[in-house]
Amino acid sequence: MTVTHTRSGGPSALSGAEAALARARDHLLGLQHEEGWWQGELETNVTMDAEDLLLREFLGIRTEEETAAAGRWIASRQRADGTWANFFGGPGDLSTTVEAYVALRLAGHLPGAPHMTRAADWINSRGGIPATRVFTRIWLALFGQWSWDDLPVMPPEMVYLPTWFPLNVYDWACWARQTIVPLTVVGSLRPVRSLPFGLDEIRAPGPDGPGGRARKPAQAADRTGWELAFGGLDRMLHVIERHGHRTRPVRAMRRAALRRCADWIIARQEQDGCWGGIQPPWVYSVMALHLLGYGLNHPVIKRGLAGLDRFTITEDSPDGPVRRLEACQSPVWDSVLAVVALADAGLPPDHPAMTRAAGWLLDEEIAGPGDWQVRRPWLEPGGWAFEFDNDGYPDIDDTAEAVLALRRTAQGQPAQGGQPRHPAIGRGLRWITGMQSADGGWGAFDADNTSALVTKLPFCDFGAVIDPPSADVTAHVVEALAAEGLAGGRAARRGVVWLLRAQEKDGSWFGRWGANYVYGTGAVVPALIAAGVPASKPVIRRAVHWLEEHQNPDGGWGEDMRSYDDPQLAGQGTSTASQTAWALLALLAAGPPGPAAEAGVRWLAEHQRADGTWDEPEYTGTGFPGDFYINYHLYRLVFPVSALGRYVAARP
Repeated sequence: MTVTHTRSGGPSALSGAEAALARARDHLLGLQHEEGWWQGELETNVTMDAEDLLLREFLGIRTEEETAAAGRWIASRQRADGTWANFFGGPGDLSTTVEAYVALRLAGHLPGAPHMTRAADWINSRGGIPATRVFTRIWLALFGQWSWDDLPVMPPEMVYLPTWFPLNVYDWACWARQTIVPLTVVGSLRPVRSLPFGLDEIRAPGPDGPGGRARKPAQAADRTGWELAFGGLDRMLHVIERHGHRTRPVRAMRRAALRRCADWIIARQEQDGCWGGIQPPWVYSVMALHLLGYGLNHPVIKRGLAGLDRFTITEDSPDGPVRRLEACQSPVWDSVLAVVALADAGLPPDHPAMTRAAGWLLDEEIAGPGDWQVRRPWLEPGGWAFEFDNDGYPDIDDTAEAVLALRRTAQGQPAQGGQPRHPAIGRGLRWITGMQSADGGWGAFDADNTSALVTKLPFCDFGAVIDPPSADVTAHVVEALAAEGLAGGRAARRGVVWLLRAQEKDGSWFGRWGANYVYGTGAVVPALIAAGVPASKPVIRRAVHWLEEHQNPDGGWGEDMRSYDDPQLAGQGTSTASQTAWALLALLAAGPPGPAAEAGVRWLAEHQRADGTWDEPEYTGTGFPGDFYINYHLYRLVFPVSALGRYVAARP
């Protein structure tokens, strides 16, 4: 849509921006922890809370207090139609609704209650339990509510596959491989725990009637090529699982594979007890090791369960305490964005807040080995992870932003000869340069993690399972290299070429880790400008035109998560503070503030809360496009501070 700007940008726009910036800057400074870091809540959906209760039920450690508090939270997120969604304002999701329903049953909510009846009716209208994703049916199989025979087989012997062989564990993205390895253990042992109730009321009638053996989910139909081949392989693996245990060699190999999986899992546990700093591999690793004989008092299991407490948020509500679990925590990411924002707001490099933040970030540098060395064995360690504790998986995006942040602090100011003062910046630059993929782009955690073969497995019906290069990560790396005077180097030039080729026909870029085309475009335009692409070039003008065409009539920008499923919705959605800021960062990089930028700045100033931040219930962060979304609670603050700071600096 084309926006008609009825108010011109003048002194009032600048003064409004300055006042809003001061309030937001002070609010952000007030959120810094004593040690120097920032951390906002990472809000996702209620599957985290439902699966936490199911894990505790499986281990026999669920308490009434935890269950009641989690039940209150889950019930509070139910929508009027009885469903639970995966993001604010999104449609009801079948698997999420089924998991929430089962958790509420654990919390004592009876099937006949009106809110449970609404949920059950909606679930059955969408096909019931049989139509849920594989991961949901795995949870139900753990409690005898689904047959293990009707789930895809992932044998633990796959841990033996060499790295050159298709479908080896390193062909999976790091988050996927850490989930798959423990699940091969769980799936081979096929445990069943009893529930104090059945779930016939949400088992849509199958060919054998209500409660009978239900039909296959809809996604199993109409497969071709590799999917058909893997379907046949899965049937063969089912036969082996049923009869292979009768032979001594097969039994011996299975025992050895389970031991190898256990060693692989334990080697990747972090100091705080987590696995990869994220929920899925964490809960499955605890279950897998427990099934292999590791008791609840074993140090590995104790650390794993204790670590979950740090990811748990408990608050009071009118009905009593509520309890929810974060899928992940993002202190490094939040902190580097906060440092960049405060520098954009005018804080000097030696400001105490900047010095404390830099000191904390430098202590978080990862100097040890990790799975990334499978593809880059010659590369020296360096870089930063997303979380407090994830020493095995530094990521390229955080490292690029950490370089951009540290160079704005006293510890990162250039010394004589133009070299960074602190060597961590040089190590980070060398590491991200070495992690460039063969096509010139950068993924998030691994290099050349692009084997689409694993995506054809019948197991993979939820979430991204590979980590190919993306426009947003590549843009952040190019911007970091350019900021350090390396725009003319081979790595940056190849990255720029990758970005030029990745531009959509309409002038935007797809956003892998943020929603969506607004995020991608907001990241790429500043990077290309920093790398020396003139603002007059068609690639930049097309991007600017796309942003101007998709500005909302109120002056802001927004994009609904449904644009991942329907590109026709690109750039469309309720205006949000973070997405408005992303668009402004691109427009301000592309030239002096024009009417679109002035209107965006006015939107930020007019929608700011009295305390200096912004309301943003909308989800603008992405975990898995199409499946899993995130509301980063600091996005609504750090990005507007950067945008307003750059706007004020750009005005006479």
